[in-house]
Amino acid sequence: MKGFREFLLRGNVIDLAVAVVIGAAFTAIVTAVVTALINPLIGAVFNASSLDKALIVSFPTVSGGDTELLFGKVLGAVLNFVIVAAVVYFALVVPVNHLKKVAFDRTKHDEEQPPADVPPTDVEVLLEIRDLLRAQQGAEPGVGGHGAHVAPADAPEGAGIAGTTKL
Repeated sequence: MKGFREFLLRGNVIDLAVAVVIGAAFTAIVTAVVTALINPLIGAVFNASSLDKALIVSFPTVSGGDTELLFGKVLGAVLNFVIVAAVVYFALVVPVNHLKKVAFDRTKHDEEQPPADVPPTDVEVLLEIRDLLRAQQGAEPGVGGHGAHVAPADAPEGAGIAGTTKL
């Protein structure tokens, strides 16, 4: 029972349910537009009251009767599908893709600029302290000086910052 509840409460299941409901509503609206507006206009061109009664072709059957092919009804269904697809594309897909593009561009622009409030690393702080101490003693920043914190000149090189640290 717990797994079923988690399945139902998962985001994509709820999104799918909303999409089905909205799709049904769009279908009802488009069907009304097709039957109330477009079918009469096309039916007027084909001299019929609607597409369901237009483009009917009768064929004789083997048993001696007649059968009808309802091309108008098929054309109406195809037209209904095309209108639903166009409404969904232009009312949902295009705006959502535009919003995604704008959000992506904004995120990309934000990533390119370094944050202004990033604190300096420990190494940067220590280097700044070292340079300030050297400046107080009259030595040039970044150049070796003489003092208790500086290694002797004959000390072996270590793997410190830019190879300047003595072991």
